[in-house]
Amino acid sequence: MADDALWRRRFLIFMMARLSGAVIFFAGVAIAYSDLVREGGWPALGAIIAIIGAIDAVFAPRLLKKHWDREDRR
Repeated sequence: MADDALWRRRFLIFMMARLSGAVIFFAGVAIAYSDLVREGGWPALGAIIAIIGAIDAVFAPRLLKKHWDREDRR
């Protein structure tokens, strides 16, 4: 039972990492193309935030998996 709880917790953390990256990406797109931050949008800031979100969505789950694999080998 404890093993099921561990994997359930890891899955939720994994999905939250991926979801947070997607939310950050879409926030960057919204900043770039809407009046969210300033009138007429802010493409430079929005692009930077969107890139950070995309990187987070792709690499954070991989880093988590690598960390968990090392933890399981001990």
